[in-house]
Amino acid sequence: MASATLSKEEQPITSILAPLLAIIVGMFMVILDGTAMNVALPGLVVDFESTLSTVQWTVMGYSLAQAAVIPLAGWLSDRFGAKNIFLISIFLFTVGSGLCALAGSVDQLIAYRILQGIGGGMVSPIAMAFTYRLAPPGKVGAVMGMIGIPMLLAPALGPIVGGWLIEDASWHWIFLINLPIGVIAVLIGLKTLPAISRQQVPTLDFLGMVFGPLAFAALAYGLSEGGTSWTSAKTLTGIIVGGVSLIIFIIVELSRKQPLLELRVFRSGNFSKGIIVQWVAQVALFGTMFLIPLLLQQSHGYGALKTGVLMLPMAIASTIFMPLGGKLFDKVGARPLVVAGMLIVAISAFLLTGIEADASQYAYIAPLAMLGAGMGLSMMPLNTHIIQASPAHLVGRVTSLTAALQQVVTSFAIAILTTILMNQVPKYNPQYNPMTDPMPVDAFSDTFAVLIWVGAAGVLIGFLLSRPKPQEGATGEGAEKPVMMMNH
Repeated sequence: MASATLSKEEQPITSILAPLLAIIVGMFMVILDGTAMNVALPGLVVDFESTLSTVQWTVMGYSLAQAAVIPLAGWLSDRFGAKNIFLISIFLFTVGSGLCALAGSVDQLIAYRILQGIGGGMVSPIAMAFTYRLAPPGKVGAVMGMIGIPMLLAPALGPIVGGWLIEDASWHWIFLINLPIGVIAVLIGLKTLPAISRQQVPTLDFLGMVFGPLAFAALAYGLSEGGTSWTSAKTLTGIIVGGVSLIIFIIVELSRKQPLLELRVFRSGNFSKGIIVQWVAQVALFGTMFLIPLLLQQSHGYGALKTGVLMLPMAIASTIFMPLGGKLFDKVGARPLVVAGMLIVAISAFLLTGIEADASQYAYIAPLAMLGAGMGLSMMPLNTHIIQASPAHLVGRVTSLTAALQQVVTSFAIAILTTILMNQVPKYNPQYNPMTDPMPVDAFSDTFAVLIWVGAAGVLIGFLLSRPKPQEGATGEGAEKPVMMMNH
């Protein structure tokens, strides 16, 4: 088997379609599983004769494991090669899926879900960095738009797949379907993923390795618990431990020449503004994706499968607009796409505030389609903008940093929106009993009203974005272009 060294400039876009397929399959499997699991919790309570608070750890343990390993993804990729770590991550996730399907107790399922999370947590940041390095010059936005499809499509399809499998088969199939997909992703990856040249990295930053994962996992846990009570021992412990660990982590990383996560990229104004917009977009997207299924099930009484089907307009719209946003990014940059996308999201939230308790299921089609279009148009241009606003040789570290921060922001968004929602419920039904009463639709309307302002904030900050200067981006002065060994 002969090898030839190809630079990015010499590489035709058709040559990366096969490796992109491996990356997309791996990402789609991991993200889909995370959302499909949410609809399985009631069935797990019955099957394992357990409690919801215990069974929820199958989701919480998975999320915390992801938050813990994300900071390590960039260093591991630089040290051992992005291809090797990506395939090992997919392998661990697939093995964890098989073990989950065989779990005989809730404790075993929680342990195997943690193994899944360890593998799945590193997939997205490595995939993002890998794709950016693969993309030929002038086609970065288009290629990143392709990889963004599973990031928005999988969360929307997850409840459909999960609901269908639970109603027609059993919860075991949520994990069993990952086995052939994982094997296919690994086999395609072994054959087609290029071996990107490794970065010169020092010995692992031990303090960073301890306090980074601890900070992000503890903060994600504490903020998630905040949705139940901001004064509970769990919430306060998570926030305090996470906050102190984060302060120590920042001090340690800024004192290192080669840190685990490169925090100095925040010196770039374009990077910092892009991150802030990304956080706003995260709140709008995952906040809505959290509220809509709850509204459909708790207020309208829809089942898991029907709820998932009603989320389809968002999935279809995001699939259409994600590649479109990527292609337009190559021509116009991130600012007009982010502004337009966040404006559409704000209008979507406004439409959701007007839905009445007796509204038909068709009332959700337009706002959900707009939400998918807005996020599809803006999400990947924003991610690409952030990567271009950082030094090229730190791409792997930057995607790990942004993914870790997104994990915390998502937990914060859900916790805040849950708090707002539950505070509004007594306003419309003072005698509300969650066991017998539907949740008031007006309480959801008030909560969606908050997301209007979130979207508006995204529009305003989006106007501040500008194209990264040459020295900031991938073609910057002194930037190292990765060498890819393509097998023939």
